[in-house]
This record gives sequence, C-alpha cells and structure tokens, in this order.
Amino acid sequence: MAARCEECGKHTQFGRSIQHRHSGKWMYKAPKTNRVFKPNVHRQLVFKNGEMVRMHICTRCLRTLAKHASA
Repeated sequence: MAARCEECGKHTQFGRSIQHRHSGKWMYKAPKTNRVFKPNVHRQLVFKNGEMVRMHICTRCLRTLAKHASA
C-alpha cells in the first residue's frame, strides 16, 4: 500500500523509540532504537472535482471530507 496521502501529502516519518529506565544511576543513558511512523492510508473512492476518483487518502482527510460533504 502507498505510504503517502494524495490529498495532504502525509508520508512515512522516522523517529527514535526510547526505553525509559526507572532504576540505575543518572549516568546511564536510556537505550534508543530507530522506529517508523506510518500514516493510516486507505484506497478509497472520493468525490473530487465533480467526479468519483479512487485515491490513497489518510483517515484524517477522509474525516475532513466527510464533514464538509454533509454540510
């Protein structure tokens, strides 16, 4: 599945996962590992520019489109 929203451009981002230690001395740093943040993207039929288009769209954009379509 595509990891990019065609509506807003949201895409995969990278960060660090930190294991917080609750014991030990202050000089020991908490271990960090790399991790991936992927957007919740679905392939959905969307009414855009007067026609139905199948596109990869994140759930945030789906909610926004549903909100403005009902108004």
